[in-house]
Amino acid sequence: MPAAPLPPDELDRLSMLGALDLLDSPPEPVFDRITRLASRLLDVPMAMFSLVDADRQYFKSRVGMDDDQSPREYAFCAHAIGMTKPLVVNDARQDQRFSDNPLVYGPPNIRFYAGVPIRTTAGLAIGTLCAIDTRPRELSAEEAEVLNDLATILTKEVQYRERLAIAREQLEQSSAVLGASEARFRTIFDIASVGIALVAPDGGWISVNRALCELIGYAEEELWGLTFQQITHPDDVALDLGLLEELSSGRRTQYQMEKRYIRKDGSTVWINLNVSPKRNSLGQVEYYVSVIKDIDAQKRAQQELTALNAELEDRVTERTAALRASEARLSSVIENATDAYISLDETGLVTAWNRQAEETFGWPRLDAMGRGLDELVVPPEHRERYRDALRGCQYMRAVPLDERLELPAVRRDGSTLTVEARIQALELEGGTVFSAFLHDITERKQQEARRDYESRHDALTGLQNRRALMEALPIAQARASRSGKTVGMLFIDLDGFKAVNDSQGHEAGDILLGVVAERLRAGVRRTDSVFRLAGDEFTVLLEDLADTFDDAHMVAEKLINSISEPVELPGRAVRVRASIGIALDVSGGTRQPEELLKEADHFMYQAKKAGRGRVCSSKYSC
Repeated sequence: MPAAPLPPDELDRLSMLGALDLLDSPPEPVFDRITRLASRLLDVPMAMFSLVDADRQYFKSRVGMDDDQSPREYAFCAHAIGMTKPLVVNDARQDQRFSDNPLVYGPPNIRFYAGVPIRTTAGLAIGTLCAIDTRPRELSAEEAEVLNDLATILTKEVQYRERLAIAREQLEQSSAVLGASEARFRTIFDIASVGIALVAPDGGWISVNRALCELIGYAEEELWGLTFQQITHPDDVALDLGLLEELSSGRRTQYQMEKRYIRKDGSTVWINLNVSPKRNSLGQVEYYVSVIKDIDAQKRAQQELTALNAELEDRVTERTAALRASEARLSSVIENATDAYISLDETGLVTAWNRQAEETFGWPRLDAMGRGLDELVVPPEHRERYRDALRGCQYMRAVPLDERLELPAVRRDGSTLTVEARIQALELEGGTVFSAFLHDITERKQQEARRDYESRHDALTGLQNRRALMEALPIAQARASRSGKTVGMLFIDLDGFKAVNDSQGHEAGDILLGVVAERLRAGVRRTDSVFRLAGDEFTVLLEDLADTFDDAHMVAEKLINSISEPVELPGRAVRVRASIGIALDVSGGTRQPEELLKEADHFMYQAKKAGRGRVCSSKYSC
């Protein structure tokens, strides 16, 4: 007697079965009513709500059966839970799976069996509703419908118990993890704006979300009795099955296609289907994950656009040769223009996309036609605002026409660029068509940014230069005036640098200046700024000073100590020192930047005269 194979989700299934607290529990009227109805309506002596445990099947509710459990290895229900359709055995003695089963040749003498899996919200089959007879028979279509209807009622009750169990948070640790996982899984299913389904290898549905049910018009329970082949348009089935076979054999890792579903009402809907497999540790497919996006509107828009283009072509053929030549020249100019050319209708959908647009944004013309700019070129962080404005018919009319605009954009591969755009509106047959020429200026903007950076930074040390200091100082003074704080300036000149430069060469001098620059950066706060004026002269702009000269002197002494540490140069280590002058501009002061710099320079020279390696200011003498 061949044993039933274990379902691929056996561990998750057993965890959820234990969490529902149905095993070894007292009889409950809600379940007993269903098994009594099954026995009467199907005219069978035995009917059970069977729960398939790890090594047994337990009868939560039973009619015509004395024992409340039996070994799993003999259980017909153990086979039924691994199937996506009801299991019907007309004569067990003629079925190789059960012909030598002890339950067939001994009590309860099973000859006929029909079982429907009972599933949780995540599609885990925990047991069956089954009908059993001691004589061979066939299950009519009407009886099969009765059994499925009763199983649906039973499934709803089990799923209700499942939701209560999760809400009470009384599951054991493993069950709690599974419950949370299923809840998250179900939440993703329910809130997703696209259809999501788990599909068995034979094409049956394991679980589907609300979006998919709404798209095709079937309830989840109705889909359990169907395969995806049955709701796929006949013209699309062969291609779908061919791609699925390549996926199953491992020649593909996933596939995507456009096809048509047949809704419950008989109408068709175009969808974009993406399928990927979930494999077990042996590499076998457990189930397929299908993501279904409704593209019916886009398809219809493309068809309407194609029809419109055909109509326009018919009109063109009726015009004079001169007009055709003029339009041909215009089309050639647009197609071969060095700028990307895009035309949009009033709803924001693309109606023209030239060769340069393909090269600039990476979207082929056929893929771009009929789409909105939010899908093609608008950066992700601006898309929602663009869509809101477009829904209010504000965006294109609010854009300044016939003016050059610099706008951020994104390519199909996700890379960003900056474009210079010129947009024009054309009133055509009662509607408005928008034409846009877009020129990629990313390189120019990068060059401008580099030039701007280089104009304000020292090439050797990377520090900001004198120009940057003269721009930053008035801004810092304005901030200090608002906050009631003080701005300080340290003027730093290295002592002994010329000797190093003369004795070891300019390369060694450059290394020394780079080290000093790094020590200055490390020795000040993030709110402070370091500048190189020229040669071995540096300044530090101190902001947010509260204790004025004391704070500034503390920073200056710290920098002197840091600068005086040895510096390793090629061939030898050297030491240099620094003389520092301090100038302050108290809050609300009106001192000019050059005046503040001159005062700090003055006290730096006072420090040098006093013996070098010192700090000097108007408050503290050298």
